[in-house]
Amino acid sequence: MDRIDFRSDTVSWPMPSMREAMANAPVGDDVYGEDPTVNKLEAMAAEMVGKEAGLFVASGTMGNLTAILTHGRRGDGTIVGEDSHTFRAEAGGMAVLGGIVPNPLPTDVYGRMDLTTLEKAIYPDDPHYPNNRLILVENSYGAKGGYPIERDYFQQIRHIADKNSMIVHMDGARIFNAAVALNLDPREITQHVDSVTFCLSKGLCAPVGSVLCGSTEFIAQARRARKLVGGAMRQAGILAAAGIVSLTEMVERLADDHAHAKMLADGLAQIPGIVLEPDLVKTNMFFFELAESAPVTPAEFVQRLRDEANIWLSGGYSRRFRAVTHYWIQEADVALFLQTARAILQ
Repeated sequence: MDRIDFRSDTVSWPMPSMREAMANAPVGDDVYGEDPTVNKLEAMAAEMVGKEAGLFVASGTMGNLTAILTHGRRGDGTIVGEDSHTFRAEAGGMAVLGGIVPNPLPTDVYGRMDLTTLEKAIYPDDPHYPNNRLILVENSYGAKGGYPIERDYFQQIRHIADKNSMIVHMDGARIFNAAVALNLDPREITQHVDSVTFCLSKGLCAPVGSVLCGSTEFIAQARRARKLVGGAMRQAGILAAAGIVSLTEMVERLADDHAHAKMLADGLAQIPGIVLEPDLVKTNMFFFELAESAPVTPAEFVQRLRDEANIWLSGGYSRRFRAVTHYWIQEADVALFLQTARAILQ
């Protein structure tokens, strides 16, 4: 890459093997179900998360919206974390396009909704209230520094959903990060949800794309919802080929990204003027704050990192920052970040 970019794992460029696979991918018209590379990716993705079928979509947001539109009807209600991606960072799509009514609940330091509160949030069978339809969950939990939530939590969510005839969808944008951090097969987590979306274009390094997975019947209906939101694609095998490389070459190496994030967090925690809790860093991202006592403003901190070391970091408009590692961030880049941050804050 042409910079040392800690803003997000979405900035990662495809590796040479991905570019080669994309150039050589056999293709067909995916709307007709005739693109062999897309079909291969969808089957591979579904198998990896223990579902019957998959659907290649342009983004995680599209995958989540497609799932919600497929599962729900206008006037249905969904219980969701108040700082979850589906509620706060997807342009209100479930309400704007689907007429789905969100019921947001607080989450703890890890991103979990309190289960007692969740049960109490389920509406009585009364025409004054929306229908109880969906519970939306997320793993890893982006707003809480990418924390990987244990499988037992989702097992309990499943129990509540079954008791109340509700459906569970997981925004698993970084489900493989969570699984690697927890040393689990992802299926041990996703077995407790009806559908799951995961991103190929974050830590898995593909240039674009996500896959929505669920039952065969669900995915057949999801194809209609994908068409409704304009997401049907043609010779998409050129993109799907990169996703196949993601699933075959990039999952296990996510542990390297986690190690680099932990190294960076541990180092930053030792620098006066920076506040963070390194014990909460389990995957490839974390948040930290610039203390009031720091000798520079947040905007100056961001600008000097760029000017002095070509290190890119999101933020500058508040004292809170997010750092994210990925394939193109190596140990030497972490060391340079720490060295430069010390010099700026001395």
